[in-house]
Amino acid sequence: MSDENVNVQNVEQAKQGESAQAVFQIQKIYLNDASFEQPNSPKILLNKTEPKVQVSMSIASESIGKGEHQVLVKASVVSMIDNDVLYSVEVEQAGLFEIRNLPDDQIEPALQISCAAIIYPHLRYNIADLISRAGFQPINLAEINFGSIYEQSLAQKAKETEKTQESPAA
Repeated sequence: MSDENVNVQNVEQAKQGESAQAVFQIQKIYLNDASFEQPNSPKILLNKTEPKVQVSMSIASESIGKGEHQVLVKASVVSMIDNDVLYSVEVEQAGLFEIRNLPDDQIEPALQISCAAIIYPHLRYNIADLISRAGFQPINLAEINFGSIYEQSLAQKAKETEKTQESPAA
């Protein structure tokens, strides 16, 4: 075999090795949507009672092209005094990620755990900033273990599947 043939084979093997290598890249992190409301102002601002805060969060992802994924982390913070809303904040932080050459069973965990963990600090900052700019003491959301949340959602789905399989057909 000539040297030229060996070099061509080495180049082809290198190309195949590159294409099989896993790719995980952040394309863009951005604020997708944000809202702040004070529905009971200014009257409620005179109330000196300590407000109660409720926080809810959700994660969604979708494939937007070959190897391209959008992940949305949405949080809602509602501060209430008695039964009246002091303020309500909703922020949807998003990220575009390139994920290629991962086994299919690893893509969903990558989106729900790794991508969400990358987006979350931006979401936390934007919520605290909106609340602060409105004149209130900012709320710093706690750190989240997205791996644990993912495992809980899998367990919940398994329970739901088990219940539907056990229930008799009508």
